[in-house]
Amino acid sequence: MTALGGKVAVVTGASRGIGRAVAEALEGAGALVARLSRSATSERPLEGLRRTGGVDRRVELKCDVSVERDVRHAADTVLATIGAPDILVNNAGGFLLKPLADTTAAEFQQQLEVNLLGAFLVLRAFAPAMTERGGHIVTIGSIADHVGFPGNAAYAASKFGLRGLHETLRAEYAGKNLRFTLLSPGPTDTTLWDPLDPDARTDLPRRAAMLQPSDVAEALLFVVTRPARATIELLRVMPS
Repeated sequence: MTALGGKVAVVTGASRGIGRAVAEALEGAGALVARLSRSATSERPLEGLRRTGGVDRRVELKCDVSVERDVRHAADTVLATIGAPDILVNNAGGFLLKPLADTTAAEFQQQLEVNLLGAFLVLRAFAPAMTERGGHIVTIGSIADHVGFPGNAAYAASKFGLRGLHETLRAEYAGKNLRFTLLSPGPTDTTLWDPLDPDARTDLPRRAAMLQPSDVAEALLFVVTRPARATIELLRVMPS
């Protein structure tokens, strides 16, 4: 049997970048994966996705994690059809690189909504249901959840808040059959960098020197395949 055979995972922001790589890695290890993303164009029926006997390794559900009704609909669909997931990966997020003086209130709020409120809504929708079976919740943070950089006022505020949310839930759910991990990668070569063209700037790392999404996915796969007696509470992955 594969490492995650018979397990069910939910991955947010799963259409591209780190989320897509994570979903593919989990599927490759045998997990049945519900991919949530804003760009999903259709909702494949969940009937084929079962803990036993299913043939599909994935479904795609359209979901904007910053919209409560979207999250509630996605969670209700998954929970009613296949039950609580064994693995929840809170990955969906956005990136803004602007000095404080140039950041508008709307941009600051948007970063909080996507990176922090979205994670909160997903956790609230799934975590209580996961306690009966037991499970593992992995939050994708960032180097910016523990280090401040110029131009990161809004992004870092959201990621520092995300780390606080992770630490609080780890304490709140202690003894309730859930494991929590904060996985914080350094610069990773995804399409989020496209508008910034880092190779043309001297203040940003070159894309060839960044992590690849698959590096983060492999680290996550290591985390969720540890035996139940072991929890990796925090894992920071940086380019060499």
